[in-house]
Amino acid sequence: MKIKQVFDKIRGEIALLAGLFIISIISLKFIFFKEDFITIIRLVFSFFFVFIIPGFAAMLYWKNKLNFSERLVIGTGLSAALTGIASYYIGIIGLDIKYHGYLIPSAVIIAGFAIYYKKFIS
Repeated sequence: MKIKQVFDKIRGEIALLAGLFIISIISLKFIFFKEDFITIIRLVFSFFFVFIIPGFAAMLYWKNKLNFSERLVIGTGLSAALTGIASYYIGIIGLDIKYHGYLIPSAVIIAGFAIYYKKFIS
């Protein structure tokens, strides 16, 4: 199975994530009405990049057993836990904390999609 076929299977869920992203931007703009629009977008993007998307990618393995909302909620908690634990141990190794926000979510996203890809190849 090619990578394009794997992404075709989750295209609808990516659209749901994009809708959730837009709803989050609109909601936070109403809450923080004095802030600039770009600040709200940065806030929502950083929250999605650190918590939502890595958790979603990590939970793709259970795509057939859990529906989208269950995987989103469990994945958000899982991503928060993985980010905290991995950040602690990477800090002990000696990597500066300014790289943790890029390195850890990217690694979880890549690992999640790789496991999903490998599951549907065999």
